[in-house]
Amino acid sequence: MKYASLLVTLVIFLSSSCAQVPADRPHLQNPDFDRRVTQLIDFSVPVMSVEELAQQQDQVYIFDTRKAKEYQISHIPGARFLGYKDFDAARLEGVPKDATIVLYCSVGYRSEKIGKKLQKLGYTQVFNLFGSLFEWVNQGYLIVDQNDQPTNKVHTYNRKWSKWVEEGKAQKVW
Repeated sequence: MKYASLLVTLVIFLSSSCAQVPADRPHLQNPDFDRRVTQLIDFSVPVMSVEELAQQQDQVYIFDTRKAKEYQISHIPGARFLGYKDFDAARLEGVPKDATIVLYCSVGYRSEKIGKKLQKLGYTQVFNLFGSLFEWVNQGYLIVDQNDQPTNKVHTYNRKWSKWVEEGKAQKVW
């Protein structure tokens, strides 16, 4: 009886501490990648699909939350570098608190963490790009290098994470 009570308490605790996955969330093309990203993030920052971003790319602020080296190799056109470990709120200068901001990294984990920081700073329309740069590339959207020239190179963080960029979609570097 003692163990049953402990088990029930544990199940209740775990279920209440797990994030709810929104029913209307976007889905990624690769079901395995979709499952992995869904496990990595807690949906504390609203998500946006790559298709939605592509449709409104010129009307939103886009920020890359990866390392500077990753950003320099390639990024979404129009994206500004914001960083992750070297995050500096001064890079948001001129961005209104009510502006639509879309954050991305490689898969969405780092960008969600930065999204939480922006929310605490008072930004009200912050979105995490679901599947981030990897899904952007997998769906065939343009990426550019540090000189804003089209490129097919993607910094995939490391060999392990590179599997989430579909073969033939980009040259993988790390």
